[in-house]
Amino acid sequence: MLSAIHHVAIICSDYGRSKAFYTEVLGLEIIAEHYREARDSYKLDLRLPNGSQLELFSFPAPPARPTGPEACGLRHLAFVVESVEEAKNILTAKGIEVEPVRVDEFTGKPFTFFRDPDGLPLELYQA
Repeated sequence: MLSAIHHVAIICSDYGRSKAFYTEVLGLEIIAEHYREARDSYKLDLRLPNGSQLELFSFPAPPARPTGPEACGLRHLAFVVESVEEAKNILTAKGIEVEPVRVDEFTGKPFTFFRDPDGLPLELYQA
């Protein structure tokens, strides 16, 4: 029945800051950008190299995330990379704080976490 994830939607607190993070820091391609005047809201469609997408939304005064990654709901968003260490070095060079690289106890694959401008936990997972 289900074959893939089409997109993940993220609500940000500062649209310009988050747009710059996802496009300039992470390098996602802009597909479309729309301002919805009735909602005073932006919707930015972004594409990863494999075709999957992120939707970035802005809304006036969205509530903050209630707690860390153990809150009910989305725990984190993981991105596949060829080399976790290389991706970590690129992010660190751009001023992004990245946790130490760990190894998944079940798969033996390296991974690490960093956060977007609103504190959303993002993971780098080596293919």
